[in-house]
Amino acid sequence: MIHTRQRFQHGSLTIEKRKTGPAVWVYRWRENTPSGSRTKRKQIVGATDALKTRTEAERAVAGLRLDINAQHGSCSNRNLSEVTEHYRLTELQPSDKTVRTKDTYNCYLDRIILPKWGNHHLTEIKAVAVERWLAEIDGAPATKVKARALMNILFRHAMRYEWTQYNPIALVRQSAKRQKEPIVLDTAEVLSLLEELKKQIEPCRTLVYVAVVTGLRRGELFGLKWGDVDFEKGVLRISRSLVNGIEGSPKTATSCRPVPLTSDLAAVLDRWRGMTLYTTDEDWVFASPQALGRRPYWPDSMMYKHIRPAAEAVGIQKQIGWHSFRRTTATMLLSSGASIRTTQELLRHASPSMTLGTYAQAPSADRQAAQIALSALIASPASPSGPTMVQ
Repeated sequence: MIHTRQRFQHGSLTIEKRKTGPAVWVYRWRENTPSGSRTKRKQIVGATDALKTRTEAERAVAGLRLDINAQHGSCSNRNLSEVTEHYRLTELQPSDKTVRTKDTYNCYLDRIILPKWGNHHLTEIKAVAVERWLAEIDGAPATKVKARALMNILFRHAMRYEWTQYNPIALVRQSAKRQKEPIVLDTAEVLSLLEELKKQIEPCRTLVYVAVVTGLRRGELFGLKWGDVDFEKGVLRISRSLVNGIEGSPKTATSCRPVPLTSDLAAVLDRWRGMTLYTTDEDWVFASPQALGRRPYWPDSMMYKHIRPAAEAVGIQKQIGWHSFRRTTATMLLSSGASIRTTQELLRHASPSMTLGTYAQAPSADRQAAQIALSALIASPASPSGPTMVQ
């Protein structure tokens, strides 16, 4: 029996014109048939109006090239860039991860990992070098932890396809552990921030109030529509998450649990509804007048231009972000006497282990009481006259 040597197929990438529509990038390669002969194959990678440069087209075809060669056992010792594109093609993009998670993964890959390791073959990436790199890269400890975890994902992906039997990242010591405590505001800081925002701008105060009392994630907060606010039944329905202007599903199945709408929280939202121009069930709760209500205010703009300056004005030196309010919610709930299980359910974590432990399930009445206790810690709604609206 004659054994044909399998070589790594680099293939060719060309532009092919179409009778109608834009030209397309076409990837061509050869492969062996069961009879031992060679045959030509081709696949359209994408249109030239979407992939405008050869570099973009080459990147798009990298994962496909690796997949083709993997079927014929000729993918040993690929570089990390090729493994990354194959991972994006076969696992990341088709996954049920949220848009924000996918964007975060891609950002870490493109800005942190690939510039350093993209051209290195898998066998060239050593544990000592990775450990040194993690210690030297510019970033917070959490950034280093995430970069390390994502490199682990890439090597596990390569091992699954038998492109390598070695994962150096698993050998790296935990030098990138968190060294800083998460940023949390205490009750006095929350009250002073709300008071400052009440004097100056809206809907910043309402946003912060809702974020602290409910513990909503940023995408859930800005993804609220008035139809999600059930004043009659006293619940907030979490129907969507808005990430970078893209509407998607909430992070997990447990994220879809309704959130209690206390009387104080309802009063704050009802007052804001009386101020905004966009009040129908299909309107965003925090619709931006600049966008004529077609999209909500931009979260980062609200934080950097209004909320952080207000925090600094009252002496809060912490670099707060939207997730700081969710952490603050958890801390204040536990401080107000709520059990870990109740806190877990109010934050809509997948399991109590996300909130320090596992306890018996809290009845709905207990969750409602805990939410009321939390609301009582926060200042009452602003006066009817109210401040001006952010434009």
